[in-house]
Amino acid sequence: MTGEIDWENLSFSYIKTDYNVRCYYRDGKWGKLETSSSETINLHMSATCLHYGQESFEGLKAFKGKDGKTRIFRLDENARRMQNSAKGILMEPVPEEIFTEAVKKAVKLNERFIPPYGTGGTLYIRPLLIGSGPKIGVAPSDEYLFLVFVTPVGPYFKEGFKPTSLLITRKYDRAAPRGTGNIKVGGNYAASLPSGKMAAENGYSAVLYLDSCEKKYIDECGPANFFGIKNSTYITPESSSILPSITNKSLMQLAKDIGLKTERRQIPIDELETFDEAGACGTAAVISPIGRIDDPEENKSYIYSKDGKPGPVCEKLFNKLQAIQYGDETDNHGWITIVE
Repeated sequence: MTGEIDWENLSFSYIKTDYNVRCYYRDGKWGKLETSSSETINLHMSATCLHYGQESFEGLKAFKGKDGKTRIFRLDENARRMQNSAKGILMEPVPEEIFTEAVKKAVKLNERFIPPYGTGGTLYIRPLLIGSGPKIGVAPSDEYLFLVFVTPVGPYFKEGFKPTSLLITRKYDRAAPRGTGNIKVGGNYAASLPSGKMAAENGYSAVLYLDSCEKKYIDECGPANFFGIKNSTYITPESSSILPSITNKSLMQLAKDIGLKTERRQIPIDELETFDEAGACGTAAVISPIGRIDDPEENKSYIYSKDGKPGPVCEKLFNKLQAIQYGDETDNHGWITIVE
C-alpha cells in the first residue's frame, strides 16, 4: 500500500491506514484502549452526536525527522483543548493520559504511513469524541466514544506555502458571540460550508469572517486563525468567537523569539490596509501567506504580495516552526513528543 503513495504530491484528503484506536465511556467510567482495523463505527440511531451535535474533534500532526525519529507537535495542548470543547457541550472529557496514550499508539501502529523526511508530507492525527448513547429528549449522552485515526496528508490549501486569496463577506457568520465559536465542534464547520462553497466558486481559498455583532472587526478564516504583521509586531484578533489555534499560539511565541512584539486584540477591518503581511494559520494550514483580501461589498482590495511570494516574516516564522516540528532545530519550549 505505502509503495503506491506519491509522498511528494499528497493532497489534504483521507488515505486508508492500518489501525485506529478507540476508548468507550460507559457506566460512569472510561474503559481500556482498543485497537481496530475497521474504518466504520456502529452507532445507535438516536445517538446524541447525530441529533444534538454532541461531537468534538482535534487535529494534530506527526513528523518524520532527518534522524528517523517521529515527533508529535503540542500533544498536551490538543488534549486540553479537547477537554475544553467537551465541557462546552457537556460531554465527558477525555482524561489527558488516555488522549496521550491513544494518539501515540495510533501513530506507532501506523508508522509506515508517516511521509518520509523532505517530502513535505505529514501524518495528520484526528482524535474524535462523540456522544454515542441514545437520547430522544435534548440532553447529554450517558455514553461516549473516543477514537483516534491517522492519515498521511499534504498541504491544506492547494497553493501550499504560497500566497493565497481570501474573500470578505457580510452575508454569513461563522459563530455567534457566547456560542460555540471558541470550541472545536463540528457545528461550527457545518455552518461554514455555504460561505466556503461561495468563496471557492469565486476563486478564493476561504472566507475571512467579520465579527457577528457589528461587522466591524476581523474574526477568523473558515479553517484557520488570522494574523497580520506591521511595525515589527505580530497581531492577531481577540474575540470570544474564535477557536484558540495552537499553531497561532506557537507562532506568537516564535515571533517573540525572533524579536517581534505581539498583540492579541480587536482588529478593525480598515486596519487591513496598514499591514505589511498577513497570514492564515492552523494545524492543517500551518501558515498560508495571504496575498490578497477582497471585500467586494465595499469595493476594496488589500494586497500583501505583488510578486506571488510570501513576505519575509511569514517565511521566517514558517521555516522556524517547521524546523522545530521536524527536529531540525532545538525545541526550547517543550512542544515535541517523540514516539518511541
